[in-house]
Amino acid sequence: MNRHVISLLVDNHAGVLTRVSSLFGRRGYNIDSLTVSATNNPAISRITIVVHVDDETELQQIILQSANLQETQQVFALDISHSLLRELLLIKVQADVTNRTELKEICSIYKAKIIDLSPDSMVFELTGEPEKIDAFLKMLAGYKILEMCRTGITALERGGAHGHVQQQ
Repeated sequence: MNRHVISLLVDNHAGVLTRVSSLFGRRGYNIDSLTVSATNNPAISRITIVVHVDDETELQQIILQSANLQETQQVFALDISHSLLRELLLIKVQADVTNRTELKEICSIYKAKIIDLSPDSMVFELTGEPEKIDAFLKMLAGYKILEMCRTGITALERGGAHGHVQQQ
């Protein structure tokens, strides 16, 4: 199965996210990541969904079904090789004087920010590509993770305006 990033531009009103996620659930697609965000137009929201599908036919079927929702303005698959994908990670790690220096070094290598420090823990913030987040988490696997929150992917295609995005 191949990973695909689907971007939907939808009307910004209550219930839209439920309708979109229900569509995927009814069709038996597991959503790996889902983010919703504002756009430059207050009437439109962007929903970014990451799914794994077997082939292009299946992907096109998802796109067509999503486009048929009344609230959908546009839907398109992003070309991952020509897109910018980012996630945000907040992670609280147990830390004391014995491991704080090691954790600061790991933080420095991955360009993570220390956003909270207490006598018994540290909280890191890291933004980057999903692979960078995964690698950072691998490095922290030997430490006690107290809490973690990961946003999921948000994405835009590189370059200027694209034909599939409505101009304002």
